[in-house]
Amino acid sequence: MKPYAIVVAALAFAVASPPVGAQPSPHGGASPEARRSAEARGLEGRKLPADAVTEHSLALPDGRILAFKATAGSLPLVDEAGKPQAEIAYIAYTMPAKDGAARPVTFALNGGPGAASAYLNIGAIGPWRLPLEGTSISPSGPVALVPNDGTWLDFTDLVFIDPVGTGYSRAADGDAKRYWSVDSDASVLSAAIARYLRANDRIAAPKFFVGESYGGFRGPLIASKLQEEVGVGLSGLVLLSPVLDFAWLQAPRTTPWGHVTRLPSFAAAALERAGKTPTRQGLAEAEAYAVGHYLTDLLKGPADSAAVARLGDRVSALTGLDPATVRRQAGRLTNGSIQREASRDEGRVASAYDTGVTGWDPDPTAPYAGFEDPLLTGLQAPLTSAMLDLYATKLNYRVPDLRYELLSNSVNRGWSWGSGRSAPEVVGTLRGVLALDGNLRVLVAHGFTDLVTPYFASKLLIDQMPSFGGRDRLDLAVYPGGHMFYFRADSRAAFHRDGMHLYAKALGARAANNGGVGETRQGER
Repeated sequence: MKPYAIVVAALAFAVASPPVGAQPSPHGGASPEARRSAEARGLEGRKLPADAVTEHSLALPDGRILAFKATAGSLPLVDEAGKPQAEIAYIAYTMPAKDGAARPVTFALNGGPGAASAYLNIGAIGPWRLPLEGTSISPSGPVALVPNDGTWLDFTDLVFIDPVGTGYSRAADGDAKRYWSVDSDASVLSAAIARYLRANDRIAAPKFFVGESYGGFRGPLIASKLQEEVGVGLSGLVLLSPVLDFAWLQAPRTTPWGHVTRLPSFAAAALERAGKTPTRQGLAEAEAYAVGHYLTDLLKGPADSAAVARLGDRVSALTGLDPATVRRQAGRLTNGSIQREASRDEGRVASAYDTGVTGWDPDPTAPYAGFEDPLLTGLQAPLTSAMLDLYATKLNYRVPDLRYELLSNSVNRGWSWGSGRSAPEVVGTLRGVLALDGNLRVLVAHGFTDLVTPYFASKLLIDQMPSFGGRDRLDLAVYPGGHMFYFRADSRAAFHRDGMHLYAKALGARAANNGGVGETRQGER
């Protein structure tokens, strides 16, 4: 069955009659919880438990008290005949509306593409977070959650969704691979979002999307499918450490452009090693050099000894690496060069996801590097354990017969990127959704020391976008930290303020909170 048929069927699925004793909805009829329970009983083949609803009161460090409802459960997607196709696991946090105004609802997804939404949930914007500040990650460290001082629940309801094959989400017939492609994935996730909106009477609410890494790549695709195929409009997109064009991030070593996009992040890593905080102003020289004399000398080729000499001196000064090392690589540094060479004397290696996080080199005398990433791999155990504990102790949701997949290698290895000759990109799709909806606002957020999705790539791509009637519709924010910059307290706070600012703009509010908006380009193009 084509993915689009899943979307249509999910929207058209009839709601079963409410059970006896169900609480009425304020809009008439059965409550959303009653309808979901009735639907669950009416669908055969479901393996995930019925939704669990719990009430919570959270005291935040700044004195705020959040009273909210948490729902852990799944969204069943069916075909035209009503046969279950997939169960999409989700966790929703909602608060009562004030003064009769509908609260915004935000759908959050991570990337991978085999990652569950745990990173955003208990790392960035959910009501609880796993404390992971510091320059190293211990897989055996504590997994107790604490109130999240940077939660977005104070200005939007939150729905964290796990794509098929991640978290507890599953294909009903076990054939998950048919969902593991760029287009099928976006269609299924759009159907899940529409399903949640219908089942919870939220169609009329302002709707937003937050996506991290490949989740950021998903954002424009989902917005487009919701606009054009489902009939739902998003008010805003927050693309966190996104991939906008894979051709820019996976360029061959012989293509200068890949080196250009990473050089400012290499320079930011050097600043942090020197005890300084990276800023856009402090990296202005590196950015200008990257698109100027650096690119020119790269184009001359490694056979031009004068160009290589210039590269050796300038790149060494920006990155802090030994000039001889830079010259040996003809100024064409790789991520691995920075990860290993910068701390070789200490026997440590840096994470490509955040050079500020390091671990021990397992074989420091080996001529070639071979090590697990100190951040990405180090997070696997604590995040997984923390999510299992969250499900069991706070959300009262237990799935004893299924494994929780934080980051699935099966999904990543089995992903279909399409058969075209061009690398996947969503810049064109982003341009389309911005052009179609003049009210849509987009925030692209990055960390300075992320070598996996360097901020400068997004900056250069954003510069190629039209203004669409206002230069404040598409903003770039860059914070200290890496791919998951929200693990740093100051960056998490700045991200919260910038997110609130985006929502205020998108909703037409005048009293936007502009204070302390870190390194955000408000309207600068």
